[in-house]
Amino acid sequence: MITLLLPLLLAQAAAAQAAGRAEPDPRSSSEIVATAPAGDWSTIAAEDLLVMDLAPNAGASRRRIVIQLMPPPFARPWLANIRTLATAHWWDGTSINRVQDNYVVQWGDASEKKPLPPRIAAAPESAYTVAYAELTNGALTPGPADVYASLTHFFRGWPIASDALNPTPRAAWPVHCYGMVGVGRDVSPNTGSGAELYVVIGHAPRHLDRNIALVGRVIDGVEHLSSLPRGTLALGFYERAEQRVPITQIRLASELPTSDRPQFQYLSTGSETWARYAAARANRKDAFFIRPAGIADICNLPVPIRRIP
Repeated sequence: MITLLLPLLLAQAAAAQAAGRAEPDPRSSSEIVATAPAGDWSTIAAEDLLVMDLAPNAGASRRRIVIQLMPPPFARPWLANIRTLATAHWWDGTSINRVQDNYVVQWGDASEKKPLPPRIAAAPESAYTVAYAELTNGALTPGPADVYASLTHFFRGWPIASDALNPTPRAAWPVHCYGMVGVGRDVSPNTGSGAELYVVIGHAPRHLDRNIALVGRVIDGVEHLSSLPRGTLALGFYERAEQRVPITQIRLASELPTSDRPQFQYLSTGSETWARYAAARANRKDAFFIRPAGIADICNLPVPIRRIP
Protein backbone atom coordinates (compact mmCIF):
# COMPACT_ATOMS: atom_id res chain seq x y z
CA MET A 1 0.00 0.00 0.00
CA ILE A 2 2.82 2.42 0.88
CA THR A 3 4.46 1.68 -2.48
CA LEU A 4 1.22 2.44 -4.29
CA LEU A 5 0.65 5.66 -2.37
CA LEU A 6 4.20 6.99 -2.68
CA PRO A 7 3.80 8.60 -6.13
CA LEU A 8 0.61 10.33 -4.98
CA LEU A 9 2.22 11.55 -1.75
CA LEU A 10 5.22 12.87 -3.65
CA ALA A 11 2.92 14.66 -6.09
CA GLN A 12 0.97 16.18 -3.23
CA ALA A 13 4.19 17.33 -1.55
CA ALA A 14 5.38 18.93 -4.77
CA ALA A 15 1.99 20.55 -5.24
CA ALA A 16 2.17 21.97 -1.73
CA GLN A 17 5.52 23.52 -2.50
CA ALA A 18 4.31 24.95 -5.81
CA ALA A 19 1.21 26.35 -4.12
CA GLY A 20 3.27 28.05 -1.46
CA ARG A 21 2.78 25.75 1.52
CA ALA A 22 6.52 25.09 1.71
CA GLU A 23 8.98 27.44 3.39
CA PRO A 24 9.08 30.51 1.10
CA ASP A 25 11.98 32.52 -0.25
CA PRO A 26 12.26 35.73 1.82
CA ARG A 27 12.22 37.82 -1.37
CA SER A 28 9.07 39.04 -3.12
CA SER A 29 7.80 37.14 -6.16
CA SER A 30 8.86 39.97 -8.47
CA GLU A 31 12.37 39.99 -6.98
CA ILE A 32 12.63 36.24 -7.49
CA VAL A 33 11.58 36.54 -11.14
CA ALA A 34 13.94 39.47 -11.74
CA THR A 35 16.94 37.36 -10.71
CA ALA A 36 15.96 34.19 -12.58
CA PRO A 37 18.90 32.76 -14.54
CA ALA A 38 18.69 32.88 -18.33
CA GLY A 39 18.29 29.10 -18.47
CA ASP A 40 14.98 29.30 -16.61
CA TRP A 41 13.35 31.26 -19.45
CA SER A 42 11.85 29.66 -22.57
CA THR A 43 11.48 31.59 -25.83
CA ILE A 44 8.07 31.58 -27.51
CA ALA A 45 8.29 30.73 -31.22
CA ALA A 46 7.05 33.40 -33.64
CA GLU A 47 4.57 30.94 -35.18
CA ASP A 48 2.98 30.57 -31.73
CA LEU A 49 2.22 34.28 -31.39
CA LEU A 50 -0.95 35.87 -32.78
CA VAL A 51 -0.64 39.65 -33.11
CA MET A 52 -3.81 41.78 -33.19
CA ASP A 53 -3.74 45.46 -34.09
CA LEU A 54 -6.79 47.57 -33.31
CA ALA A 55 -7.55 50.83 -35.08
CA PRO A 56 -5.75 53.69 -33.28
CA ASN A 57 -7.78 55.36 -30.55
CA ALA A 58 -8.63 59.06 -30.33
CA GLY A 59 -5.09 59.80 -29.18
CA ALA A 60 -3.74 58.09 -32.32
CA SER A 61 -1.73 55.68 -30.19
CA ARG A 62 -1.04 52.14 -31.33
CA ARG A 63 -3.16 49.39 -29.80
CA ARG A 64 -1.46 46.01 -30.17
CA ILE A 65 -2.43 42.78 -28.42
CA VAL A 66 -0.16 39.73 -28.47
CA ILE A 67 -1.64 36.27 -27.92
CA GLN A 68 0.40 33.16 -27.21
CA LEU A 69 -1.26 30.09 -28.74
CA MET A 70 -1.69 26.86 -26.77
CA PRO A 71 0.94 24.15 -27.31
CA PRO A 72 0.14 20.61 -28.51
CA PRO A 73 -1.69 18.45 -27.68
CA PHE A 74 -4.37 21.00 -26.68
CA ALA A 75 -7.06 22.41 -29.00
CA ARG A 76 -5.47 21.02 -32.15
CA PRO A 77 -8.46 21.40 -34.55
CA TRP A 78 -9.23 24.98 -33.48
CA LEU A 79 -5.59 26.03 -33.60
CA ALA A 80 -5.29 24.67 -37.13
CA ASN A 81 -8.31 26.81 -38.07
CA ILE A 82 -6.89 29.89 -36.32
CA ARG A 83 -3.62 29.61 -38.20
CA THR A 84 -5.56 29.26 -41.46
CA LEU A 85 -7.68 32.32 -40.63
CA ALA A 86 -4.63 34.39 -39.71
CA THR A 87 -2.72 33.37 -42.85
CA ALA A 88 -5.76 34.25 -44.96
CA HIS A 89 -5.96 37.67 -43.18
CA TRP A 90 -9.60 36.84 -42.52
CA TRP A 91 -9.90 39.02 -39.41
CA ASP A 92 -8.76 42.20 -41.18
CA GLY A 93 -11.65 44.63 -41.14
CA THR A 94 -13.66 42.70 -38.54
CA SER A 95 -14.30 44.13 -35.08
CA ILE A 96 -14.64 43.72 -31.35
CA ASN A 97 -18.39 43.32 -30.90
CA ARG A 98 -18.90 42.37 -27.27
CA VAL A 99 -17.45 43.65 -24.00
CA GLN A 100 -19.14 42.20 -20.93
CA ASP A 101 -18.05 43.58 -17.57
CA ASN A 102 -16.09 41.15 -15.37
CA TYR A 103 -16.35 38.51 -18.08
CA VAL A 104 -15.08 38.63 -21.68
CA VAL A 105 -14.19 40.69 -24.74
CA GLN A 106 -15.22 38.99 -27.98
CA TRP A 107 -14.34 39.68 -31.62
CA GLY A 108 -15.14 38.41 -35.10
CA ASP A 109 -17.38 39.24 -38.05
CA ALA A 110 -20.36 41.21 -36.71
CA SER A 111 -22.43 40.43 -39.82
CA GLU A 112 -21.81 36.68 -39.44
CA LYS A 113 -21.85 36.55 -43.26
CA LYS A 114 -18.17 36.77 -44.14
CA PRO A 115 -17.16 33.53 -45.89
CA LEU A 116 -14.58 31.45 -44.09
CA PRO A 117 -11.45 30.44 -45.99
CA PRO A 118 -11.07 26.89 -47.30
CA ARG A 119 -9.82 24.12 -44.99
CA ILE A 120 -11.75 25.31 -41.92
CA ALA A 121 -12.79 22.11 -40.19
CA ALA A 122 -15.38 21.36 -37.52
CA ALA A 123 -14.00 20.21 -34.16
CA PRO A 124 -15.57 17.52 -31.95
CA GLU A 125 -16.56 18.25 -28.36
CA SER A 126 -14.21 15.47 -27.29
CA ALA A 127 -11.31 17.77 -28.21
CA TYR A 128 -12.08 20.04 -25.21
CA THR A 129 -9.88 17.60 -23.27
CA VAL A 130 -6.81 15.55 -24.13
CA ALA A 131 -5.55 12.22 -22.89
CA TYR A 132 -3.48 12.80 -19.76
CA ALA A 133 -1.00 10.23 -21.03
CA GLU A 134 0.03 12.67 -23.77
CA LEU A 135 1.40 15.03 -21.12
CA THR A 136 3.51 12.64 -19.05
CA ASN A 137 6.81 13.48 -20.72
CA GLY A 138 8.51 15.40 -17.94
CA ALA A 139 6.87 18.74 -18.79
CA LEU A 140 4.30 18.60 -15.96
CA THR A 141 4.65 20.48 -12.67
CA PRO A 142 2.04 19.85 -9.92
CA GLY A 143 -0.22 22.78 -9.09
CA PRO A 144 -2.27 23.75 -6.03
CA ALA A 145 -5.51 22.30 -4.69
CA ASP A 146 -8.60 23.20 -6.70
CA VAL A 147 -12.40 23.15 -6.34
CA TYR A 148 -13.14 22.64 -10.05
CA ALA A 149 -10.87 19.66 -10.70
CA SER A 150 -9.25 16.79 -8.85
CA LEU A 151 -5.74 17.94 -9.77
CA THR A 152 -4.03 20.96 -11.30
CA HIS A 153 -0.72 21.21 -13.06
CA PHE A 154 1.44 23.51 -15.14
CA PHE A 155 2.33 22.16 -18.56
CA ARG A 156 5.07 24.03 -20.41
CA GLY A 157 4.02 27.25 -18.73
CA TRP A 158 0.24 26.73 -19.02
CA PRO A 159 -2.30 26.16 -16.21
CA ILE A 160 -4.21 22.93 -16.71
CA ALA A 161 -6.46 20.60 -14.71
CA SER A 162 -7.11 16.88 -14.76
CA ASP A 163 -9.55 14.33 -13.39
CA ALA A 164 -9.19 11.93 -10.47
CA LEU A 165 -6.47 9.33 -10.08
CA ASN A 166 -7.79 5.97 -11.28
CA PRO A 167 -4.94 5.01 -10.81
CA THR A 168 -3.72 7.91 -13.01
CA PRO A 169 -5.71 10.81 -14.49
CA ARG A 170 -7.47 10.01 -17.77
CA ALA A 171 -8.08 13.48 -19.16
CA ALA A 172 -6.57 16.97 -18.90
CA TRP A 173 -7.73 20.39 -20.04
CA PRO A 174 -6.66 24.08 -19.92
CA VAL A 175 -8.44 26.36 -17.44
CA HIS A 176 -10.18 29.73 -17.72
CA CYS A 177 -7.89 32.20 -15.98
CA TYR A 178 -7.66 35.95 -16.57
CA GLY A 179 -6.33 36.68 -20.05
CA MET A 180 -7.09 33.25 -21.48
CA VAL A 181 -8.44 33.18 -25.04
CA GLY A 182 -11.31 30.91 -26.06
CA VAL A 183 -13.45 30.06 -29.07
CA GLY A 184 -16.93 31.56 -29.26
CA ARG A 185 -19.62 29.06 -30.18
CA ASP A 186 -23.36 28.45 -30.48
CA VAL A 187 -25.22 25.79 -28.47
CA SER A 188 -24.01 22.18 -28.48
CA PRO A 189 -23.06 20.34 -30.66
CA ASN A 190 -21.58 23.48 -32.25
CA THR A 191 -17.99 23.96 -31.03
CA GLY A 192 -17.05 27.12 -32.96
CA SER A 193 -14.59 27.41 -35.82
CA GLY A 194 -12.13 29.81 -34.19
CA ALA A 195 -13.34 32.76 -36.26
CA GLU A 196 -14.97 34.22 -33.14
CA LEU A 197 -12.59 34.51 -30.20
CA TYR A 198 -12.89 35.95 -26.70
CA VAL A 199 -10.50 36.85 -23.91
CA VAL A 200 -11.31 36.65 -20.19
CA ILE A 201 -11.17 40.12 -18.58
CA GLY A 202 -12.73 39.35 -15.20
CA HIS A 203 -12.78 36.82 -12.40
CA ALA A 204 -11.79 33.41 -13.73
CA PRO A 205 -14.98 31.77 -15.15
CA ARG A 206 -13.86 28.24 -14.35
CA HIS A 207 -17.37 26.89 -14.91
CA LEU A 208 -16.57 27.19 -18.64
CA ASP A 209 -13.74 24.66 -18.41
CA ARG A 210 -14.36 21.69 -20.74
CA ASN A 211 -17.38 23.48 -22.22
CA ILE A 212 -15.51 25.78 -24.61
CA ALA A 213 -12.17 25.42 -26.38
CA LEU A 214 -9.30 27.44 -24.94
CA VAL A 215 -6.67 28.25 -27.54
CA GLY A 216 -4.28 30.78 -26.00
CA ARG A 217 -3.67 33.67 -23.63
CA VAL A 218 -2.97 37.38 -23.95
CA ILE A 219 0.64 38.02 -22.93
CA ASP A 220 0.87 41.69 -23.89
CA GLY A 221 -1.59 44.54 -24.41
CA VAL A 222 -4.55 43.15 -22.46
CA GLU A 223 -5.23 46.71 -21.23
CA HIS A 224 -6.38 47.60 -24.75
CA LEU A 225 -9.20 45.09 -24.29
CA SER A 226 -10.04 45.29 -20.59
CA SER A 227 -10.43 49.10 -20.73
CA LEU A 228 -12.92 49.16 -23.61
CA PRO A 229 -16.43 50.58 -23.01
CA ARG A 230 -18.90 47.91 -21.91
CA GLY A 231 -21.66 46.90 -24.29
CA THR A 232 -25.21 47.73 -23.21
CA LEU A 233 -27.11 44.89 -24.89
CA ALA A 234 -27.49 41.40 -23.42
CA LEU A 235 -24.15 39.65 -22.84
CA GLY A 236 -22.33 42.93 -23.40
CA PHE A 237 -22.87 43.24 -27.16
CA TYR A 238 -22.63 46.74 -28.59
CA GLU A 239 -25.96 48.26 -29.58
CA ARG A 240 -24.72 50.35 -32.51
CA ALA A 241 -22.25 49.55 -35.28
CA GLU A 242 -20.18 52.66 -34.56
CA GLN A 243 -19.50 51.38 -31.03
CA ARG A 244 -17.63 48.37 -32.34
CA VAL A 245 -13.84 48.56 -32.24
CA PRO A 246 -12.30 48.00 -35.70
CA ILE A 247 -9.56 45.40 -36.06
CA THR A 248 -6.89 46.56 -38.49
CA GLN A 249 -5.22 43.19 -38.81
CA ILE A 250 -4.42 39.92 -37.07
CA ARG A 251 -1.23 38.09 -38.08
CA LEU A 252 0.97 35.29 -36.92
CA ALA A 253 4.15 36.95 -35.69
CA SER A 254 6.12 34.79 -38.12
CA GLU A 255 4.43 36.68 -40.98
CA LEU A 256 5.42 40.13 -39.71
CA PRO A 257 8.64 41.88 -40.74
CA THR A 258 11.48 41.12 -38.36
CA SER A 259 11.60 44.76 -37.29
CA ASP A 260 7.95 44.62 -36.23
CA ARG A 261 7.93 41.11 -34.77
CA PRO A 262 7.38 40.88 -30.99
CA GLN A 263 9.52 38.41 -29.07
CA PHE A 264 8.71 37.02 -25.64
CA GLN A 265 9.85 34.41 -23.13
CA TYR A 266 8.00 32.67 -20.30
CA LEU A 267 9.39 31.42 -17.02
CA SER A 268 9.75 27.65 -17.15
CA THR A 269 7.30 26.10 -14.71
CA GLY A 270 9.66 23.21 -14.15
CA SER A 271 12.45 25.45 -12.86
CA GLU A 272 13.65 26.11 -9.34
CA THR A 273 12.82 29.77 -9.87
CA TRP A 274 9.20 28.81 -10.53
CA ALA A 275 8.97 26.84 -7.27
CA ARG A 276 10.29 29.84 -5.33
CA TYR A 277 8.03 32.25 -7.22
CA ALA A 278 4.91 30.14 -6.54
CA ALA A 279 5.73 29.87 -2.86
CA ALA A 280 6.25 33.64 -2.62
CA ARG A 281 2.92 34.34 -4.35
CA ALA A 282 1.14 32.41 -1.59
CA ASN A 283 3.23 33.66 1.32
CA ARG A 284 3.54 37.41 0.99
CA LYS A 285 6.12 38.73 3.45
CA ASP A 286 6.20 42.41 2.49
CA ALA A 287 5.13 45.03 5.05
CA PHE A 288 1.66 45.46 3.60
CA PHE A 289 0.53 41.91 4.44
CA ILE A 290 -0.62 41.12 7.96
CA ARG A 291 -1.65 37.51 7.42
CA PRO A 292 -0.34 35.64 4.33
CA ALA A 293 -2.88 33.31 2.73
CA GLY A 294 -0.50 30.35 2.70
CA ILE A 295 -1.90 29.14 -0.62
CA ALA A 296 -2.64 30.43 -4.11
CA ASP A 297 -5.14 28.95 -6.57
CA ILE A 298 -4.18 27.94 -10.11
CA CYS A 299 -5.30 31.29 -11.57
CA ASN A 300 -3.44 33.31 -8.92
CA LEU A 301 -0.14 31.88 -10.13
CA PRO A 302 0.24 33.78 -13.43
CA VAL A 303 3.22 32.54 -15.39
CA PRO A 304 5.74 35.40 -15.72
CA ILE A 305 6.27 36.64 -19.29
CA ARG A 306 9.02 38.99 -20.41
CA ARG A 307 9.69 40.79 -23.67
CA ILE A 308 12.99 40.17 -25.42
CA PRO A 309 14.55 43.51 -26.48
